[in-house]
Amino acid sequence: MTYEMDIAGLKRELPICPVNENLSIGAFVMFGDVELTVHCAAKLLELAPEYDYLIAPEAKAIPLLYEMARQSGAEKYFLARKGAKAYMSGVFEVDVKSITTAAVQHLVIDTADAEMIKGKRMLILDDVISTGESLRAMETLVTEAGGIIAGKMAVLAEGDAIDRDDIIVLAPLPLFNPDGSPKA
Repeated sequence: MTYEMDIAGLKRELPICPVNENLSIGAFVMFGDVELTVHCAAKLLELAPEYDYLIAPEAKAIPLLYEMARQSGAEKYFLARKGAKAYMSGVFEVDVKSITTAAVQHLVIDTADAEMIKGKRMLILDDVISTGESLRAMETLVTEAGGIIAGKMAVLAEGDAIDRDDIIVLAPLPLFNPDGSPKA
């Protein structure tokens, strides 16, 4: 089963994937879709508030983060990793439980990044917002590092997330019944 979507003027067929016996989601993955990534980055930049740096969680938002930085001429962007890496000299870490991941995840930035973020206006990016847990974790990371939340953006908002007025999105993504029909 698939769901055809218009994402800021581009049509895509999203596979419908079961999450549990009562809920399925449209799988939106930008990896490998250069046209979609470039297009969505440009559209989000048109809507973006003033910011100093971009930041996104690992991993599905990485192409969007890179492309928005490239198109805007940014020389630096930040990535919240899913775990501490050997090159990190110290970490800020928060836990996050996402709808698409079975286990609790960790988001981490190192102290070198935190120093650069301190006092800067940060624009938080993600590919899809649904429960808002990843977004909350990103806000905590930025705030703990001393950054200022300039705005929050995603390509799609899933389910009730489309009703949020604190995040800029390009399109809604419905939730689905097990038979593939959109939930009312």
